[in-house]
Order: sequence, then C-alpha cells, then structure tokens
Amino acid sequence: MKENIKKASEIIKHSGRITAFTGAGISVESGIPPFRGENGLWSKYDPKYIDINYFNSNTKKSWEIIKEIFYDFFTNAKPNAAHRALAILEEKNIIQTLITQNIDNLHQEAGSKNVFEFHGTSQTLICLDCSNKYNYRDIVFDNLPPKCSNCQGILKPDFVFFGESIPERANRQAFLEVDSSDLFLLIGTTGEIMPACMFPYMAKQNGAKIIEINIEASNYTGSITDVFLKGKATEMMSELIEKLGFKINL
Repeated sequence: MKENIKKASEIIKHSGRITAFTGAGISVESGIPPFRGENGLWSKYDPKYIDINYFNSNTKKSWEIIKEIFYDFFTNAKPNAAHRALAILEEKNIIQTLITQNIDNLHQEAGSKNVFEFHGTSQTLICLDCSNKYNYRDIVFDNLPPKCSNCQGILKPDFVFFGESIPERANRQAFLEVDSSDLFLLIGTTGEIMPACMFPYMAKQNGAKIIEINIEASNYTGSITDVFLKGKATEMMSELIEKLGFKINL
C-alpha cells in the first residue's frame, strides 16, 4: 500500500488540473450510511418515498420518512479527515474542483469551496409553487409537510428525487471537468449510479489518470483505475496528504 500511496502522490504532483469525485463512501465514517448495499438505507426504507411521483401524491407520508432519515439523524453528522483533506488540497490549489454525489454538505463544512453537488443538497428546501428556498434550520418540522411562508406552497428538499433531473449547473460543470482534467480522484464511489458513474469513464477516455479510494474493488477498479488505494477514506486520504507534505487539522 505504501508503494501505491507514493505512486498516487507522484501522479498528483505532476497533474495540472485535478477533479475530486466523491460518493457515499466518504461520508460513511461520519455516520451516514450509504443508500445501497447490505446496511444501506434502502435495506430499511422503501426508495419510493423519495420518488417525485410518490412525493406529489403522498406528500405527508413521504415527508415523514424524509424527516426521519435526513433531518432527525443526518444533520448531526460532522466532516471527517477525508473531507478535511480535500479541503486542504483545494486551499493549496492542488484540487481545482470537487464534484460530489452526496447531499450532506459535509465537504462545505470541512472547508471546501468549489463544490458541485450533482444530486443537490438536503440543506435547503424549495417551495414547489413559488421556488422560494429555505435553510432547513429555519424550518419547524412539527407539522408535515412544511409550508412556504410566502405562498403556503409545499416545501420539498432541494435534492434530486427519483424521476427528477440533475441540477443544470452541476451537470454542466461535470462535463467541463471531464474535458479539462488530467486526473480524477475517486473517493467512496462505486460506479453504480447513473448518470454520475459515467464521468470517470469519460475522463479516462479523454486521457485523465484515475486514482481510486474505496474499501473494496468497484466497477472502476479493474477497468479504468490507474492506482487503487484500498481502505477507509479517512486512512487513505490521511496517508496521501501526509505524503504530499500537508497535515490534517480537525
């Protein structure tokens, strides 16, 4: 593993434009379970509750589950060493852009600034009638569904439900990074979620190197990954950033 850490650090040092691309695996150590897999959320909850058609026709029931998952529990999560390491690499202008499939805001809390949330965010709610947006902290969840103070329209979490489109700005930025990056740093993403999973493949076709951090081999590992760092995101990123000459302060 030390040899792979060294190899990854050398690739990073000699890369011009680096994009970090993160998935659920980076937040697991912050106490946020992934959606899929043996212990994933969908093993406990039916994913229909965040299907836009179900939400529109069964809003109260959908909101009951959404509140339980995303606002009673997830909001207590804190950034971990892997989130902080990426923020440091951005501060040092080593990483230029971070594209995340996560909706937990932990990258921003860790200090990352140039973050594109491919699936939106749980931090804000949007009115389905007038499009006003609210920070979730300003909303009282006692009466569900929560309503817009401006027009009394129903509020919806501002992340992508099944059946909804990817946010235009994040989608556009992903394509820009595919075209311009010479290194994609993949952390905690297994390559199963469309369309996000396609961007590393497209970057590879355009000549980018791929460094992957995952606890197990993914769809990327045997096909496009140049250096595979097998292990927890916190441990691998801590070793990698130390090899690059930096230190994580949590």
